[in-house]
Amino acid sequence: MSTVAPQFDQLDLEQPSSPRQWTRTRISLASVALWLLSGMYLVSPDQQAVETLFGRVVAPRVMPGLHYTLPWPIESVTKLKVRQLQRLVVGGDAPDSVLGRAPQRTSLFLTGDQNIINLRIVVQYSVGVPADYLFHVQNPAQLAGAVVEAEMSRRVAHRRVDAVLTTEKAAIQDDIRAAAQARLNQYRAGVLISTINIESATPPPEAAGAFRDVASARADTARIVGDAEGYANDLIPKARGQAQQMLQESEAYKQKKINESTGDAARFNQIAAEYSKASQVTGQRLYLETMELVLPRIRKFIVDKNGNLDLTIIRKGDPPPSK
Repeated sequence: MSTVAPQFDQLDLEQPSSPRQWTRTRISLASVALWLLSGMYLVSPDQQAVETLFGRVVAPRVMPGLHYTLPWPIESVTKLKVRQLQRLVVGGDAPDSVLGRAPQRTSLFLTGDQNIINLRIVVQYSVGVPADYLFHVQNPAQLAGAVVEAEMSRRVAHRRVDAVLTTEKAAIQDDIRAAAQARLNQYRAGVLISTINIESATPPPEAAGAFRDVASARADTARIVGDAEGYANDLIPKARGQAQQMLQESEAYKQKKINESTGDAARFNQIAAEYSKASQVTGQRLYLETMELVLPRIRKFIVDKNGNLDLTIIRKGDPPPSK
C-alpha cells in the first residue's frame, strides 16, 4: 500500500503540468522565430549598410533593398546615408567672433611672396566607402579638414597673394580637391569630397586698406581696358565697312572707265573704217557734227560790212533781223 500511493501521487502531479510545458514550448519557439526574423532589415535608396560578424566586417557595402543577416548579437548592421552631403569649414574670419560663433581652426596662410592671407574654406563631402568610414578612421571629418588645410597651405605657399585673391582661386580649389581626395584614399578614410570652395579670402586687418586700394586700381584698369576694347570693337568694323565700300566703288569706277574706253575705241575704229572709204564726205560730216556740239556753247558774232551781229539774240524759230 505504501509503495503504490506515491505512484498515484506522481501521476496526479504530472497530469496537470503538461499544458504549462506545452505553453512554454510554444513561447520558446515563437521567441526563436521572432529572433530569427529580426535579422531582416531594409536599406533605403539613399543609404548603404555594413554587416559585421562579432565585430569583423563581412559585408563592407550593402546596397539598397531588403536583406537578411544573422540576428544580434551574432551579426550587426550599421546604415549610413551615403548621398547626404556634409559641410566642413576650415579656417575662420572676423565675423565668427563678432557673431559669437565658435572659433574655427587657424585661417592664416603664408603666400609665396611672403604675405599673410586669411582664408575660409568650405568643404562638402559624403561617405565614399562605408566600411572605411566607420572602422578605419576614428574621426573622418577631422581628418578631412586636416588634409584640406595641409593641401591649402602647400598650394598657397607657391603662389603670389594677388593670384590667390583674384585670378587663380578656381584653379587652387580644383587642385586642392584632387590632392586631398588622393590623400584621403591613401588613408582609407572612406570620405568622398564633392566640392571645395574658398568662401573668403581677405588680407589681415593691418593691410586691408592697402589691399583695397590695389583691388580698386585693378578694377579701374579692367574697366578702362574694357572701354578701350569696346571702342575698338565699335570702330574697327566701321572702318572695315568703309574700306570695303571704297574698294567696291573703285572697282565700279574702274569697270565704268574700261567700258567707256572700250566703247570709244570701238566707235573710233568704226569712224576710221568709214573715213578710209570716203574721206571727204566723212570728214565733212564729222566737222558738221562737231560744230553742232561746239557752237551752241559759245557766243557767236557775224561780221559783215555793216558791223557785228550777235546771233545769241536770235532764238530758234525767229525770223532773221533785217539789215
